[in-house]
Amino acid sequence: MNRKELTQFIKSEALRLGFDICGTAKAEAVPDDVVRLYNQWIAQEYHGTMQYLQRNCEKRFDPTLLVEGCKSIIVVALNYYPSQPVDGIASYAIGNDYHKIVKDKLYTLLNNINAVHPVNGRAFCDSAPVLERHWAVKAGIGWIGNNRQFIIPHKGSYFFLGELMIDAELEYDEPFTANHCGKCRKCIDNCPTGALSDEGFDARKCLSYLTIEYRGELPENIGKKMKNRFYGCDCCLKSCPHNRFSTPNNTPEFKPSDELLKMDINKWKNLTREQYNTLFAKSAVERCGYEQLMRNISAIKEGE
Repeated sequence: MNRKELTQFIKSEALRLGFDICGTAKAEAVPDDVVRLYNQWIAQEYHGTMQYLQRNCEKRFDPTLLVEGCKSIIVVALNYYPSQPVDGIASYAIGNDYHKIVKDKLYTLLNNINAVHPVNGRAFCDSAPVLERHWAVKAGIGWIGNNRQFIIPHKGSYFFLGELMIDAELEYDEPFTANHCGKCRKCIDNCPTGALSDEGFDARKCLSYLTIEYRGELPENIGKKMKNRFYGCDCCLKSCPHNRFSTPNNTPEFKPSDELLKMDINKWKNLTREQYNTLFAKSAVERCGYEQLMRNISAIKEGE
């Protein structure tokens, strides 16, 4: 099987497995300007307490150091836009943990590739020092918006990105060079905490960071800005005009449980540890922990 045939097989197989889009990029060190901007963001301490973003930067900037023998990066996107959102919880987290779902699909893709052409590879989904949005741009899938989310033309930004790095050469897509945000500032103007600005993104102010990643005491009076949001935010997604193209996902594992859909703010305020363990046994919310989730819910109570 030649490069063209292998690339066509991979893309058609990715779609058959349920991914919404698939692109390919050559594995190589990222450009110096990407390195400079990333290091500048870290130097400004905009990453807050997320120290893992400072580690393994040599691998982050060169995937061939992350995966030995890597020659190609297959980038996929999987829709998670919900048909039934859950008040208070970011849409990405209302179903089962996306890390496992996307990686399982990618390893199935790897096995299916090996059935027609022997390759070695590793799968990633928000789980390693990988500049996911950079590689998605290189693979021609879309662009990084003013909200710092990855936007796919005529599809929007309610997507998980995943990467399969393999030791075979492929035909590569042309990088996406357009930016269709233009002068739009809706995400910046609608950010409740000012985390998004013309100067960049300050994660320390972001409600998603504060309610998920940050382990300390929440800033004073943050409850009023949280409104009913106690896990994540989604304001920059909901305000983005490109998400008018969003359609409900077709992945059963992303559907919220009946028990979760029955929750309301009064039930959340009285959530027990046992209920937490039942509701989020397979969810990304498990990352937060019961104590931190109740910290967030208490902040909402104080902000009422």
